[in-house]
Amino acid sequence: MGDDRYYTLAEGRPVANSKTAVLMRNGQGGGLGLLQDTHLIETLAHFSRERIPERVVHAKAVGSYGEFEATRDCSDFTCASFLNKVGKKTSVLQRVSTVGPESGSADTSRDVHGWSMKLYTDEGNLDWVFNNTPVFFIRDPIKFPSLNRSHKRHPQSHLPDATMFWDFHVGNPEGIHQLIILFSDRGTPKSPRYMNAYSGHTYKFTKADGSFTYAKIHIKTQQGIQNFSREEATKIAGKNPDYMIEDMFQAVERGDYPVWNVYVQLMSPEEAEKYEVNIFDMTKVWSHKDFPLQQIGRLTMNRNPRNYFADIEQAAFSPSTMVPGFAASADPMLQARLFAYPDAARYRLGVNYQQLPTNAAKAQVYSPFQRDGRMRLDDNYGGDPNYIGSSIKPTKFYQDVKGSSPGALSQHTDHENWVGEVAAYTSEITDADFVQPAALWGVIGREPGHQDRVIENLVLSVSEVKYPELRKAVYSLFSRVNKDLGLALEERTEAAIKAT
Repeated sequence: MGDDRYYTLAEGRPVANSKTAVLMRNGQGGGLGLLQDTHLIETLAHFSRERIPERVVHAKAVGSYGEFEATRDCSDFTCASFLNKVGKKTSVLQRVSTVGPESGSADTSRDVHGWSMKLYTDEGNLDWVFNNTPVFFIRDPIKFPSLNRSHKRHPQSHLPDATMFWDFHVGNPEGIHQLIILFSDRGTPKSPRYMNAYSGHTYKFTKADGSFTYAKIHIKTQQGIQNFSREEATKIAGKNPDYMIEDMFQAVERGDYPVWNVYVQLMSPEEAEKYEVNIFDMTKVWSHKDFPLQQIGRLTMNRNPRNYFADIEQAAFSPSTMVPGFAASADPMLQARLFAYPDAARYRLGVNYQQLPTNAAKAQVYSPFQRDGRMRLDDNYGGDPNYIGSSIKPTKFYQDVKGSSPGALSQHTDHENWVGEVAAYTSEITDADFVQPAALWGVIGREPGHQDRVIENLVLSVSEVKYPELRKAVYSLFSRVNKDLGLALEERTEAAIKAT
């Protein structure tokens, strides 16, 4: 509009000025506001409604835009279009978040970091909803709400509570692998630029003929891993609680675009049946010796949001948002997330959240069976039939247009039968759950002083546990990883308590 721009109301009526219309007596100050002052009424009413519900988890985040570039032709294991040609580029929206704290919290707090990406492919959107750790705290989805509540505020005091935190984890020790990572240096990353991301879940890359390969995805920073010490993270939290947001924003603004290489581990269905760990267990990793990393792409973030609320706060990610050639596995945690994430978006943003510009696909969208609802932004498909299979306006299916079998879109294959029949599921704990954490503890020991820092980080938390018997249970938990670790944790924690 240039120099001709002027203020209007939302309906387009020009606004004369920003003064309030009041009924005054003898020109003196004071008076009664008028309901006919639409500008005042609309301004106040809109202000009271500016905030939408923040995410229950992952409330605070860094956001940016960029591109994914395929570095190899992956058509030998997937028909996914964005991976079918070397050099093919796909626009990406990235959101990296803390998990437990609220939107206004310090983003250098010790926490797992969520890593969500929306790839706007030419066959629809693909959401990768990952974490910056390769494993997770639980493998049974019914525990998910309890896990997150135990990491949040106490229902009575409304304060973070170490007793509540450790009470949950002692009762659910399958998370020990993740706990060691969380209390290591990687629990306080320096910036999204310096962290990796991992799918955690097992997914499937599928082909048009219905064949598939199991996969885990790794996103590796090319800036190098950098972390804060506990003391540095605490200091920065007080000085600049938005440090990560600022760091990423300024890096992109000055053209220092962060880059990550994207890799996959691939496993055949036959290998999955014989592998030493349950590939659907999110608390376990696959050995890189058994299944080496294979690079498939490169990720570069090169543009900041135009408006944080519109682009990042209104963004909605879900592992159920998939494209032909990429599918879910039988991982119970993943299966639960396929429902939970879109449901959270419907609550937070409304049933038509997919139409918001930041979520809208760049590819063709035609879903006339999904109609009406609040905040419908398009023509609601006009008079098109609102059901599938109409003879009045015939519409083809994907496989009919592409000339492929339904295998490209399959979310279920006969191979799922090897998992077993439907049965009650419980998360049994065995000695096998401590094998990988013990190996990780050994890896941490290769870096001078790192094991001591992990223990000190744990002492700071465990010393806040109120009940001696619960503290003993924590020491016992870590002793199952390594006896010296459990003993050192007990001695230092109890000494710290006596010193206070």
